[in-house]
Amino acid sequence: MTTINLTMALVLAVLYSVGFYLLMQRSLMRILLGTVILGHASNLLLQVAGGPPGRAPMLGEARPEDMTDPLPQAMALTAIVITFALTTFLLALAYRSWSLLGDDEVRDDVEDRRIQRLERQLAESEEDAEEEFGKEATQ
Repeated sequence: MTTINLTMALVLAVLYSVGFYLLMQRSLMRILLGTVILGHASNLLLQVAGGPPGRAPMLGEARPEDMTDPLPQAMALTAIVITFALTTFLLALAYRSWSLLGDDEVRDDVEDRRIQRLERQLAESEEDAEEEFGKEATQ
């Protein structure tokens, strides 16, 4: 069993932190960069978790103790494909947003704002009703 060294743990922590920070921004290009950085961090994590390099996992070539585990490598390849697909989708989305709106900022939905305003008005009317009920009860 192998352990991860402190340098790799810090590099992974920085990559995940930067990736999640960029993912929470409003600009689609920052979201795209955050997704790419998270993909790289996931690939690095899988490779580090796979352990040190060894012999090819082919029967008859080496002893089983000297062979590397092929599962982390297969998972890293899958993560690369998923990251590439998500990157192309976000690039297309950013291009479409840029061509239609002139910028790549993700805006609040108008319907969300309307619902928030209605909820605020409802909460204020409920507070007013409670105050009136409290005044009537004391009289």
